[in-house]
Amino acid sequence: MCARQEGTPAGAHALERLCQTYWPPLYAYVRRSGHSPPDAQDLTQSFFERLLTEGRFGFAERGKGRFRTFLLSSLKHFMVNEWRRSTRIKRGSGLAHVPIDCSTEEDVYVHEPIDRASPEAVYERRWATRLLEEVIAALRQDYERTGQGQLFDSILPVMWGDPDGSTYQEIAERVGSSEGAVKIAVHRIRSRFRQRIRDAVAATVQNPLDADEVDSELEHLQHVLQHVVGSSN
Repeated sequence: MCARQEGTPAGAHALERLCQTYWPPLYAYVRRSGHSPPDAQDLTQSFFERLLTEGRFGFAERGKGRFRTFLLSSLKHFMVNEWRRSTRIKRGSGLAHVPIDCSTEEDVYVHEPIDRASPEAVYERRWATRLLEEVIAALRQDYERTGQGQLFDSILPVMWGDPDGSTYQEIAERVGSSEGAVKIAVHRIRSRFRQRIRDAVAATVQNPLDADEVDSELEHLQHVLQHVVGSSN
């Protein structure tokens, strides 16, 4: 993964993206483990600061499991063995700063369906939904740049199913297009979404060029998302 290329622009960018992707599920894990919002924020922030400062992303070598598993294991170790020591280090004393706005994530957490899911299950759910959210947001930006933001927003609700002809016609009237053009646009958006989600998943596995490894993680992502949908119904 590019995140292991420490000291390079590509490595820095990859680290930033990984932090933005993974801090929400890690925060959710800490909250479900029984910590208050302020403590969960401090724990998550301190964990990433230490992880970045000590270059521990380099520890995620091939053969040691998925990156999401590596991060969760590292967080558990941090919470048990390093939290007390980390609180003695004054904030900003040479540690890498990781900007985190926990207000939005806390709102997501408190509106989670009430169940008996373990902290690990909550972590998996938030990892999956966060990845999906980032892919959809990036895809929407692509369409906004070409002046097709309204088209994307109109198609998004029907991306996951097979709408009937009347639905296509309604979308066509809304965006000032034809039913045939809308059908083509739906096909293109779905195709681009599949590629985007595959690229996002590939960025989190040890060997992005290993199709079997990427496929395996995609299957796991789909499995987790099915449980998310099921728990919300």
